[in-house]
Amino acid sequence: MERVHKSVETERPGAGVSDLETPRYLGSRRRAPALSAGVRIGVPLLLLIAWWYGSSSGRIPPDVLAAPSSVFGALRELIATGQLTDYLLASAHRAGLGVLVGAGIGLLLGVAAGIAALGEELVDPTMQMMRAVPFLALVPLFISWFGVGETFKIVLIAVSAATPMYTYTYLGVRNVERKVVEAARGFGLRGHRLAFGVIIPSALPNILMALRICLSVSLTGLIAAEQIGATEGIGYLVTLAQQYFRIDYMVLCILIYAGLGLIFDGAIRLVERLAMPWRRHVAAR
Repeated sequence: MERVHKSVETERPGAGVSDLETPRYLGSRRRAPALSAGVRIGVPLLLLIAWWYGSSSGRIPPDVLAAPSSVFGALRELIATGQLTDYLLASAHRAGLGVLVGAGIGLLLGVAAGIAALGEELVDPTMQMMRAVPFLALVPLFISWFGVGETFKIVLIAVSAATPMYTYTYLGVRNVERKVVEAARGFGLRGHRLAFGVIIPSALPNILMALRICLSVSLTGLIAAEQIGATEGIGYLVTLAQQYFRIDYMVLCILIYAGLGLIFDGAIRLVERLAMPWRRHVAAR
C-alpha cells in the first residue's frame, strides 16, 4: 500500500515541477542588419583579399588569373568608351524578353497541368521530355530555323526558362490544399477566377523559386546565344576576350554575371518579403 501511495503522489499534477526547465523562447529573433550584412559579405570579401594577395605576391601568375587592378582597368576602359552600358542594355533586353516569354508559357502550362487531369495528360509528358533535353543541344536546330538574329537568341533563352518554371509551378499547384480549392469552388469560383484568385497565390512560394532559377538559367542561355552572330552584349564581350586572350576581360565578364545573379536574387527576395511577409517566420531560426 505504501508503494502505491508513493506512486500516486509522484503522478499528481504539479509533482516534480521544481525539476522542470523554463521553456526557451521559440519565436523568431531578428538579427541586427549590420551583423547580417557583415556575415553575407564576409566570404566574398575574404576571397577578394586572397585574390589580391595572390596576384600582388606573384603566387597567381597573370596568365592564369588577372590581377584585380587589371580587371578594374578593363572596367574603366569599358565605362569610358560607353560599351559597358550598351552591352548591358542589349543583354538585359534579350534576357528580359526571353524570360518573360518562357516563364509565362511555363507558368500557364504548369497551372493547366496541375489543376486538371486532362491538362496533366496533355502537357506533362511533353514537358518532362523537354526537361530531359539540354537546351544547349537545341542550338543547331534553332539556328537552322531562326538564323542567328535576335529571334534565335530570345527563343533559346525562353526555352531555358520555360522548363524550370513549369516544373515548380506544377509541383506548387499540386501541393495546394484540396480543402482550400473545394471551399473556393463552394463560393462560386471557377476557371480563371479560381486559378488567379486561389491556386496561384497558394503556389506563390514555388513560383517565386522557379523565377529565381529561371533568371539564373537564363544567364547560361544568354551566354550561348550572344556568342553566335552577336555584335553587342556581355556574351559577345566574352567572345572577344577569348579571341584576343584578354584574361582581364574574361574575369570582368564573370564578375558581371555574378553581379547580375546577385541583383536578380535580391529582387526576388524583395518580392518574397512584400508578397509573403509571413514566410520569414516559417523557418526556425
